[in-house]
This record gives sequence, structure tokens and C-alpha cells, in this order.
Amino acid sequence: MAEVPTRFYCNNCQVELRACSIKCDKCVDFDLCLQCFVSGAELGTHKRDHDYQITDNSLFSRNGNSNWSMSDEYALLDGVEAFGYGNWEATANHIGTKGKEEVKDHYARCYVDANIGAVTLPKVRVNKVIDHTCSDDGPLSPSLSNNFEPVELPITEQHELGYMPLRDDFERESNNDAEKIISHLEVSADDDEQDEALKEAHVDMYTRALKERLRRKKLAREYGLIAAVASTVPTKSKKEKDKDKEKEVKKKPSKEEIEFKEKLRPFSPCISLKDVEDLYSHVQKEKQTKSRIRELIKYRKFGIKKLSEVEKFEEMRAKHEKKKELKKKLVEKNKKPQILAAKRIDIKEETKKEDTEEIEDNFYGLRSSHGFKYLSDRERKLCNSMRMKPARYITLKGLIIKDHSLRRQGIQTKTKYPSNLDKGHRKRIVNFLVKSGWIKVS
Repeated sequence: MAEVPTRFYCNNCQVELRACSIKCDKCVDFDLCLQCFVSGAELGTHKRDHDYQITDNSLFSRNGNSNWSMSDEYALLDGVEAFGYGNWEATANHIGTKGKEEVKDHYARCYVDANIGAVTLPKVRVNKVIDHTCSDDGPLSPSLSNNFEPVELPITEQHELGYMPLRDDFERESNNDAEKIISHLEVSADDDEQDEALKEAHVDMYTRALKERLRRKKLAREYGLIAAVASTVPTKSKKEKDKDKEKEVKKKPSKEEIEFKEKLRPFSPCISLKDVEDLYSHVQKEKQTKSRIRELIKYRKFGIKKLSEVEKFEEMRAKHEKKKELKKKLVEKNKKPQILAAKRIDIKEETKKEDTEEIEDNFYGLRSSHGFKYLSDRERKLCNSMRMKPARYITLKGLIIKDHSLRRQGIQTKTKYPSNLDKGHRKRIVNFLVKSGWIKVS
């Protein structure tokens, strides 16, 4: 039987002492609530100046819920243990201050669905049908069958080839008489070891023949040989075949692709068609990338560092090429003075227009370079003709002038040019400085 917890009441106002209370040390069994103690209640022999002590009746609320004190929680657990889970009416009577539904909801919320229930109560298992049969990995297991895409052929070509696409079989297979090896085999209890070994050898021969047959069909299906053979077989319904070809317009492989696949033909038993196509696409991407790199390096040599400048550069180069072609034609036509006199004016006007357009953006590739503003017009033309950066030209110019002044002072020195400087560019720079009066010929 569950034990009923002891309850305490105020001797003055008879209120149940659910939390802290005041116990008189001089009076026997005399308790007061906090409100009566503060108001200075005196009853019988009890006086307000008596010694007292504060007691805790273990009736304080849990988690700030004033409806359920610790004594109520204790009574709830004691009642569930005594009367069993589900007997909420007897548990509520045991607590004394709670109803049946209130006790049920409080226990489910604070114990079953809370952390205690999540840790202690086992999870509900869902009944499922489990397949306990052993997996069959034998040679005839359905799980070992290879999934393949059927070859798309017109019905007429299927009949002519004797090919069944859904089964991936032919009426006459490769090594069609392979089944004769085992067609007359019989297993008998009277067979000796030699007979058994002979029959096992026949089965092994047949197994190898089947593997070779499957390998050939796989290669024929992957590389499209079945459809290729069907296209070479003469048929009665040639119009139907032409209609099918018109429906399926396939991109013809290029000569380079055909040669590439021909080189890989010896490896076809080891490489699938998809791997060959992927390899070819990767090789083409590699070639395109290398070509693009060479093109960007060429632009970089011309002083172009942004892709936005490429279009302008190509326009200028096209104009320059056109100008060269016009000059070449002009030289060729010098042999015919009668025709040359009539067309010379037009050519000059056209070249003048192009020259004016070219002069406007003559230094387009050098304007963004460091040191461009420190050069004269002649120096800019010199750098532009040599495709040399202004900063590099200024450095070489200072080096040459410095060494020249030292030699004029009687100090023997030899100008140390950079190793990557072209000899032709070096001579052009020295000649330019001599003509401009910067240095004198020694």
C-alpha cells in the first residue's frame, strides 16, 4: 500500500504549508505560514518573540509549475508504482488534490514524452516482412544477367539477320554447334573418375564457347556492327530502308576521328566504345586548349593583356594585311604602266585613308604600358616597330648613355646588354641614339 505523505497546516489560518514555514522552538508542534509570521500572529502560549526556525516541507513546485509540488510528484510516482500504470483514478485518490485526467496528462507529459521516457522506454518497432532467403550467385542466377539496350533495327532487317533484339540472340549464333559437345552427356552413378573428368572437360569447353559468344555479341552491340551488317544485306524493301535513313540523320565522323579510332581498333576487346569516344573528346579538348594558349601567348607578345583589346587588335591587323596586299598588287601592276596610271590615284586614296585610321591607334598596344608618356614621338614609333615595352627601352637607353659618358671620361668599360636582347634591336637603338645626338660614334 502506498504511503500517504505527511501534510502540515498553519496553526493560525489552517492553510496547508506547501513551501517554507516557520516552526516555533518553544511551543510544541506549532507552525505558522510566512504571512502569519510576518503579521506577528500570537496564539495561545505562542508569542511573537519566541525563537523559531525555518523548515522546508518539500512541497515546493517543480519547474515553476505551482499546480504540482514535489510532494505531489512523489505521490504520483508512488501511486503509479502501487496501483499500476493506467489506474489513474486510484492514483488521483492517492494524491488527493488532483483529478483523474489531470494526473494522466501530467504523467504522460513529464515522464513518458519527456527525457526520462525517451531514455528508458524502448522505441516502437514497425513490423516489416524481411526476406531471409539466401542470395543465389550461381552461374544461372537472374541477378547475374547483364542489362543491355536492344539494338534498334527495322523488322525486315531483324528477319533477314535472324536477330531477336529483346533477347539479344541470333538464329545462328557464333560457333552454333557448341551445344553438341554436351548434348549427349549423361551423369551416371557407375561413372569412374576418368569418365567424370572427361565430362567435366566437355562442360568446361562448352562454358568457354559461351563466354566467347557473349564477348563477341557485346563487342558487336557496342560498336554498332549489327546495324552496319544489316545495312549491307540486300533487301526487297529498299524504300523502307531509305525512309528509315532519312529519319535518323546522324552526324558523320570526321576523317581525323576515323583515323583515331582505327589506331585504337587493336584495343577494342579491352576498351568500350564509350571510353574510346571520351578519349577522343579529351584529345580534341587538349588540342583546342593548346591552340588557345599559343594564341594568347602571341597576343601577349604584342603587348595585349586584356581580352577586350583582342578585337581591336584583330581589326588593325586585318587593315595592315589588306594594305600589304594592295601594295603587292601595286608592285605587280608596275609591269603594266598603262593600267597603273589609271588606278594609281584610287590606290593612293585608299591607302591614305587606311594610314590615317592606323595612325589614330598606332600606339594602341603601348598606351597602357608604364613609361609611355616619357617617350617622344620618334621613340614611340621605334618601340612600336620593335614591339618593345617603353620601360625596357628607357632602361636600355640609360645604360647605353651611361657607359658612353664613362668612356668619354677615359674609363674603359663595356656595355653589358641583357642576354635576351635581340642583336638587331640593339643596333637599331644605338643607331637611333647616334642620329638623335645622345651619343657619338667612338
